Amino acid sequence: MAMPNPARKLAPNRRVEKSPSAFRTISEVAEELDVPQHVLRFWETKFPQVRPLKRGGGRRYYRPEDVEMLRRIRSLLYQEGYTIKGVQRLLREGGLRSDAAPSAAGPVEEPSAADLDPRRTGLRRLLEDLEDMRAMVEDIRRRLA
Repeated sequence: MAMPNPARKLAPNRRVEKSPSAFRTISEVAEELDVPQHVLRFWETKFPQVRPLKRGGGRRYYRPEDVEMLRRIRSLLYQEGYTIKGVQRLLREGGLRSDAAPSAAGPVEEPSAADLDPRRTGLRRLLEDLEDMRAMVEDIRRRLA
């Protein structure tokens, strides 16, 4: 007679907590960050800093540093109002590094009132668009010269 597997007695919707250093599947990361899986796959194409391991059948396994990078990207895009180009620029300029994240054990700094001001977010987007347009105009000027 086979011994019953005690793990099967867990409720089907109850998950075992993973270690903070454990790899995560795309479904786990999507659930943790509250974004659809296709968004994570899209971000992988836009942010080469996010490099999940891919196993047989193309299954993705995200390292803790990938999850932390995705968390910061999500925050910049959704809470702070950056565009994808703006976040890419931050990454290129070193303004969004892996070691820039606050420690999980350390205190979380409250955002200032200026950071929460929606006008500032709109102005940041406008500035990024203007910088992109200026680069295009300079490129056209160089071609015509």
